[in-house]
Amino acid sequence: MFAQFALPVMVAGALGAAAAPVMALEEGDWLVRGRIINISPDDESSNATSNGTPVPATDVSVDSAFTLDLDITYMITSNFGVELLLDIPTKHSVSSKGATLKSLAPGEILSARVLPPSLLLQYHFLPQGQIRPYVGFGANYTLFFDEESTASLNTGLGGVKDLELDSSVGWAAQAGVDFDMGNDWFLNADVKYIDINTTASFKSGALGNVEVDVDINPWVLGLGVGRRF
Repeated sequence: MFAQFALPVMVAGALGAAAAPVMALEEGDWLVRGRIINISPDDESSNATSNGTPVPATDVSVDSAFTLDLDITYMITSNFGVELLLDIPTKHSVSSKGATLKSLAPGEILSARVLPPSLLLQYHFLPQGQIRPYVGFGANYTLFFDEESTASLNTGLGGVKDLELDSSVGWAAQAGVDFDMGNDWFLNADVKYIDINTTASFKSGALGNVEVDVDINPWVLGLGVGRRF
């Protein structure tokens, strides 16, 4: 649904841009973009461990979420820029996936808020064009906070306390395009893949000390508007 909405808007923007004067990117320019984004995890997890011993069929899954993001790019040259990506924190839910965990705690088992700022080096292929594609690669730091267990997990495991998700440091890659609309305004479409992994740990009445490793690795699809300063 997101892609079906984004494509017509981008095509319309590109057609509208054809009639506007092109403002080429230059060294020293600042580009500020705001987007609606969908965060879609390409997730995978280990089985949970109980006091260090793996418990079969206790893997989990992570849901997707919509939010807003803001990025600021400084053009080092007309082709190279540095982007700081700042997302509004999103709340993600984790659900039981393996058969054993489903039988103990079906459905959503915990949730956490996620803040994943990233810093990327970008290359802009056509800085003088009306349609300006770019790619980027850099580093990501993800902070998890406000972790909460659900009634399902508390009931199934005889009480849960000290729930924590470790912070993550990884890489991030992106590809996107800016559509010049004239007067320093442009439309933007962007896709990122971010390397995010964490370990969830807690103490439970039934399984003792529990840990599960989760690779979240989301695709982040964005559509928005930007301005050059």
